[in-house]
Amino acid sequence: MAAATRPPTEGARARPPRPSSKPNGQWKIDGTSPLNGNEEWKQVDNGLSVRDRIENIYAAGGFSSIDPTDLHGRFRVWGLYTQRKPGIDGGRTATLEPHELEDEYFMLRVRIDGGQLTTAQLRIIGGISTEFGRDTADLTDRQNIQLHWIQVEAMPEIWRRLEAVGLGTTEACGDVPRVILGSPVAGIAADELIDPTAQIDEITSRFIGDESLANLPRKFKSAITGHPSQDVVHEINDVAFVAIDHPEHGIGYDLWVGGGLSTSPRLGERLGAFVAPERVAEVWHGVAQIFRDYGYRRLRNKARLKFLLAEWGPAKFREVLETEYLGEPLPDGPAAPKPATPGDHVGIHRQKDGRFYIGVTPIVGRVSGPVLTELADVLEAHGSGRLRTTPHQKLVVLDVPEENVEPLVAELDRLGLSARPSLIRRGTIACTGIEFCKLAIVETKGFATQAVLDLEKRLEGLDLPHPLSLHVNGCPNSCARIQTADIGLKGQLVTIDGEQVPGYQVHLGGGLASRDRENPGLGRTVRGLKVAADGIADYTERVVRRFIADRDAASDETFAQWAHRAEEEALQ
Repeated sequence: MAAATRPPTEGARARPPRPSSKPNGQWKIDGTSPLNGNEEWKQVDNGLSVRDRIENIYAAGGFSSIDPTDLHGRFRVWGLYTQRKPGIDGGRTATLEPHELEDEYFMLRVRIDGGQLTTAQLRIIGGISTEFGRDTADLTDRQNIQLHWIQVEAMPEIWRRLEAVGLGTTEACGDVPRVILGSPVAGIAADELIDPTAQIDEITSRFIGDESLANLPRKFKSAITGHPSQDVVHEINDVAFVAIDHPEHGIGYDLWVGGGLSTSPRLGERLGAFVAPERVAEVWHGVAQIFRDYGYRRLRNKARLKFLLAEWGPAKFREVLETEYLGEPLPDGPAAPKPATPGDHVGIHRQKDGRFYIGVTPIVGRVSGPVLTELADVLEAHGSGRLRTTPHQKLVVLDVPEENVEPLVAELDRLGLSARPSLIRRGTIACTGIEFCKLAIVETKGFATQAVLDLEKRLEGLDLPHPLSLHVNGCPNSCARIQTADIGLKGQLVTIDGEQVPGYQVHLGGGLASRDRENPGLGRTVRGLKVAADGIADYTERVVRRFIADRDAASDETFAQWAHRAEEEALQ
């Protein structure tokens, strides 16, 4: 077993203990004694070493041979979660023990930093899905690809195939640095300020799999973009770097920290600091170490970086970062301007080299192994050898010669990947839902897919002024970012006409600060407003038509702006 990870002390400024009747488990204040069972097993073995046991013990012995702590804790560090046993309804999610909910199969998350893929890599993922995952494949809003129905016996071969083409699952889940979101058009967009690929590569090569960062209080999410559309939802990441043109220092990044959603949503905040490209990895490491050393560990529901930022505030956070972890101040820097274009990159766009990139939309991120394999073949036949996943459950195909654009668009349509989707298809995402997730209460992918198909018929010809974001989540944890959508649906059991049925609480008018400076923030809820799981299309049609009728067209009012000013009656 690996030794317990301890925070470094050299060069750290001594800080007096904070008076408290209940310590929060902050290593540099309260010491490193674990305050709950989760912290105990992480100190015994944080999870990186469990791969050896998977390959040499569990793959041979099968599911029944797996140590329970490895199964429910350490497996996550290698991208593995047990999936939900079929046939267990959402009403039992909170009443059954984890072992009663789980099946003897796994969700496997393939880590794709920056969303960067080659067709050779895509073909390998498609083959693994087909051979080991019953054809399942979902594009996530963290730029990963998730497979299901994976058995532990297959993991040595799956890792061998992934790693042979430069992919992996290291720290794809768990209390570790998760995948780093990156601009899907990095290095190819004609209007980007800087290509962040070098910064992403430096962080991943230096710090992913680093024992000193493998026991964080909770998950640690990162994002870096060099594109003016700010296409990585930076406001809801623990640390984010957004490209700016500094009047004195040139092109670099604006530093954000402390964003996150789930049941206690909080948008990140600017530290007002400018980060030169060559210092991004150093600053990222500093923020990660602050989280490790000062993050709350006593209660897991308070263990995200956003809670520490809420206590400290941006000024103190920056002071600690600069004095204790960087050893020198960062220059002050301006905020990035409001984006003028959407950040999902859907459609056909000319690259800086004259070729084209094409952003395509599967319905709610659902694809399959055979589709991914055929997609690799189709792209290569049309002159493309690489593509990107996006934080919006989309794909962006790169390097397409002009004469091949329309033939390729037709082939992509045949595969269910639309380059010219309806605004409702373009803006709808959904989490895994009750089909596979042990936390879910309600189905998502199926209901959201049917809603998209129904709404495309019902709203045909309606003049929607902007793309409409519809996010469907199977539980309160907001994997599908419900609080930042025009219409966000949070899965729960609801009472409609006196009967308890699967449904959703409605959030309206969410909009990240980058989208709407006049109304930065999270969606509002309306007391008593609930929607049955099979009623998504009915409700969405009703509220969208009311928006079209009531909006202030002269000011180009957005759905989010209207939803925040509208009377509750209009939102029913």
